[in-house]
Amino acid sequence: MKRTLLIGLVITILAVAGFTVFTLTYNYADGERAGYVQKFSRKGWICKTWEGEMAMVTMPGTVAEKFYFTVPDDEVAAKINSSVGKRVSLHYEEHKWIPISCFGETGYFVTGLRESAAEPMPAQ
Repeated sequence: MKRTLLIGLVITILAVAGFTVFTLTYNYADGERAGYVQKFSRKGWICKTWEGEMAMVTMPGTVAEKFYFTVPDDEVAAKINSSVGKRVSLHYEEHKWIPISCFGETGYFVTGLRESAAEPMPAQ
């Protein structure tokens, strides 16, 4: 009986680990989003992750749509940190069904950044 429970537990752990590796390896979608990074911080009690919020404004005076994202790479995080308030284009990969929140609060993982030539966002 104990051996059967142990085998079942090991199989369950391996299945969850395999599914997690699959969801982090293969992306559902990828693309670019442009706007102004307005919040960026390292969050978490145990698993610290870089989390950000970007305001995507199509035209001045319109309501901004917010894009919430996670940055897994510290080098990319440093670039984003230095460009807060400037217009940027973020390259991201979307991963679905990640079973553990230690990898980030969102399914959008930013992998690159390109600064635009536009002026910085005015202070409000």
